[in-house]
Amino acid sequence: MLSNKRIQELELVMEFEKVEECFKEVSSWIENVGRKRLKENVNLDDSLEILVQTQKQFKEFDLVASEHCRRGQEALKKMDRWEDFSSVDVHSYRVKLQTYRDQLEEFCTQLDETRHRICETVRLYEFFDKVRQGTCCTEESVKKTCLDSAQSWVV
Repeated sequence: MLSNKRIQELELVMEFEKVEECFKEVSSWIENVGRKRLKENVNLDDSLEILVQTQKQFKEFDLVASEHCRRGQEALKKMDRWEDFSSVDVHSYRVKLQTYRDQLEEFCTQLDETRHRICETVRLYEFFDKVRQGTCCTEESVKKTCLDSAQSWVV
């Protein structure tokens, strides 16, 4: 039984080394590209036009970032069996795996939050723009009515 368990552990280590390349690629992209792009969207502009442009650019980035998140999650799924092993030999691999998992979860959460914040900000600005347009139209209508009334009183 001990021999079988040891063989399984060695197989997992070999599998980890294969999957680790994917982890390293995703992790590198998150650190070198993903986080920087998310930081660019921390302060959103005050103009609806610029916000809409920012949203379009973010959607392009979001597609690529979501693909990296998906690839990372698939790689992590392959390593779910690690939870059953507690030997000292496997411990260092489990620590690496947890580090990748934490990094990926944090990035994916930040991506979702940024996507939601941009979408809600654009919707809010669109609403305010419609209200502003409605207010302007109403003010013009009131002014015209007042002028018409004043002119009829003068005559």
